[in-house]
Amino acid sequence: MKDSINVGLLGFGTVGTGVMQVLAENAHEIKQKVGLPIRVKSVLVRDINKKRSFNGTFTVTDKIEDILNDEEIDIVIELMGGIHPSREYMLQAIAAGKHVVTANKDVVAEFGKDMFAAAEESNVDFMFEASVGGGIPIITPLKQCLTANRITEVIGIVNGTTNYMLTKMTQEGLDYDTVLAEAQAKGYAESDPTADVGGLDAARKAAILSSIAFNTRVGLNDVYVEGITRITPADIEYAKELGYVVKLLAIAKDSPEKGVDVRVHPAFLPQNHPLAAVNDVFNAIFVKGNAIGEAMFYGRGAGALPTASAVLADVIAVARDIVDESFSRVRCTCYEHKSFCPVEATESSYYVRLLVEDEPGVLGAIATAFGAEGVSLNSVIQTRKVNKRAEIVAITHCVEEKKIRKAAEVLRGLPVVNEIRNMIRVENPQEAC
Repeated sequence: MKDSINVGLLGFGTVGTGVMQVLAENAHEIKQKVGLPIRVKSVLVRDINKKRSFNGTFTVTDKIEDILNDEEIDIVIELMGGIHPSREYMLQAIAAGKHVVTANKDVVAEFGKDMFAAAEESNVDFMFEASVGGGIPIITPLKQCLTANRITEVIGIVNGTTNYMLTKMTQEGLDYDTVLAEAQAKGYAESDPTADVGGLDAARKAAILSSIAFNTRVGLNDVYVEGITRITPADIEYAKELGYVVKLLAIAKDSPEKGVDVRVHPAFLPQNHPLAAVNDVFNAIFVKGNAIGEAMFYGRGAGALPTASAVLADVIAVARDIVDESFSRVRCTCYEHKSFCPVEATESSYYVRLLVEDEPGVLGAIATAFGAEGVSLNSVIQTRKVNKRAEIVAITHCVEEKKIRKAAEVLRGLPVVNEIRNMIRVENPQEAC
């Protein structure tokens, strides 16, 4: 008879330390829920001589073979991050008959299909709740709790760095460079923030969520991506005046007519939308299903303890099955092969900010150019002068992307238009596309 569930931990950084802390603090509760204690037996690190603040009975190694060849280790937790060698180590652990739990969104988004296939062949678990939303439970709810639904829409704020930056820009009127420097100083943004501010981090999470929600394989290359680097204080202020806030959204929609549409981009969001009040480093994911209607999952999207909470939820689920000698969870649900909606065919309303000549007839020329390309304007405001020119802001009605792009080309060719300063999509549930 086993006297504990033994774990091999790959990586002992911020989240790894958090896992150790939660296991220690909640040991009694975890043992009661599993039936046996969960014990970290070995930890893989890069430098075995580095001093660490956490003390325990585990062994420290810099050789993956020490964990792979240890028959007493039941579960491998991968917290190294990145694709290589994390992916190879997880595949080797699966081949060795060990269950794998990971927080690695990169591997899940780009190689999830291979990981699931390997896990099924070896009859072990591959669990990844912590890969999206930090401590927010969302993977399990989509795969199990909401499995009776046909999910039609998932919209989320899934990157804490950009949400923090946009919150500071909105609340304090700061510019992009200032808030980025502050986010880096506080440790919210990396020294190279490209993955966050460029939208790639959110895109990986969007691929994972939409794959599960829509039961079809969505790869990173299937996600249209824009970041927040072009958002200015002027855009933030116009959003306020018009009743919106600016958020970087991961948007996934499943339409029988157009197919699966997955995007990451900044968007104007009505101030009364539930996601509009999600500020700072918090994340939230809004789900729409044909049975449940609407539901939102909210919480901390990163951090040692929130992420450790999600990691250990998977570990406890696997440990229960080991103790009960059962297998109760849903494996890969990507059993459909749905078509994708090209970005040119997606539909949205748009905010368009123009710098134009300040002379009679300009508004009429702009309206005519929009109309000629099938773009209907909902509202037009002229608010300020900039170096003897006028700045005009227009909000369109719902329109196909290809039409707004064509209209933008025409506008750039007009003598009265000096510059298209920005174009941002408007997500407005009141004007369904």
